[in-house]
Amino acid sequence: MLPPPSLKARKGRGAVSNLQGRYEVHARDGFDDGWGVPDGDGQEPEPGAAAWKTQVTAEQARTILTRNQSPDLPFNVSLNPYRGCEHGCIYCFARPTHSYLGLSPGLDFESKIFAKENAPELLRRELAKPGYVAEPIALGVNTDAYQPCEREWRLTRRVLEVLDECAHPVALITKSSLIERDIDLLAPMAARRLAAVAITMTTLDPAIARTLEPRAAAPARRLRTIRTLTDAGIPVGVSIAPIIPFVTEPEIEKLLEAVRDAGAIHAHYVVLRLPWEVNPLFQQWLQTHFPERAQRVMNRVREMRGGKDYDSSFGARMQGEGIWADLIRQRFERAVRRLGLHGKGGRFRQLDSTQFRRPLVVPPLGARARAGSEGQLSLF
Repeated sequence: MLPPPSLKARKGRGAVSNLQGRYEVHARDGFDDGWGVPDGDGQEPEPGAAAWKTQVTAEQARTILTRNQSPDLPFNVSLNPYRGCEHGCIYCFARPTHSYLGLSPGLDFESKIFAKENAPELLRRELAKPGYVAEPIALGVNTDAYQPCEREWRLTRRVLEVLDECAHPVALITKSSLIERDIDLLAPMAARRLAAVAITMTTLDPAIARTLEPRAAAPARRLRTIRTLTDAGIPVGVSIAPIIPFVTEPEIEKLLEAVRDAGAIHAHYVVLRLPWEVNPLFQQWLQTHFPERAQRVMNRVREMRGGKDYDSSFGARMQGEGIWADLIRQRFERAVRRLGLHGKGGRFRQLDSTQFRRPLVVPPLGARARAGSEGQLSLF
């Protein structure tokens, strides 16, 4: 089965459509009335092509720490300096959050990024509150904290500087090699049991990676990042996620061997999750890139979800249920035991919260922005 004509892969983007969010009141469909003007090559220009150039918008966040009570997650507090993710991973569970902004979880999610420019300032104020109790903060969970635009915005870097100053524990998860820039902060923190890192690995096949997660670091580059961080004394775990039947699932054992050889000390996995708009977006991607196996993939997904495309129940949503889910679990557990990647997890539990000290200086909200617009502050 071939994808509909309106759905085609775009270089550097994961989604093949700009699917409307679930809160949109009006549905819109593109329609060719035959009056289009061909370009210089005699071909119709792609509608809206210029719209998918990445745009980064500054945002003044009201709060910065997010708390959860999910039994499936090993942390209670997370921080995300950005909204949207240019990496473009088609399976990303955070895609539906762009619907809250009136934007599409499809191409909009990958191309319209929001930078919480007051994130370090808000974090400092949170840590200074008299009732604040320190516990490890998961940094970059909803969307990767090391976006390409982090090179200019440096929000993640400034957040880490605040956490380092306050001796506050942090655990990062990323697909980006940009994390190597911050080794000067992370290595001393790790030596004091204040920092740990997880690198997400999905596949070793660069051809699959280019369509599955098009703007994330290549698989070989991520393996080098694991080695670089490990050599700097930073403990690195690996998240094999997501495991996609018949796409990335055949690589489980080879992937675990590769991350072990690169220096990882622990590994865990998550099977493919398809909440909300991720479901149609992923199926469009399947029909575009793997039409010959799309039906088989979805059949196996449904076998692991009780006949549904997705089951959000706690305890089942991360690893699925049924025979296929059990086979994946057995393969994974046997491989990590054989490779020595088991029994060294609990990176959040290994972090030390007892060293925490409150920040000594807490500037008023907006001080940094005002200083930038008004020039250097006077000493008198």
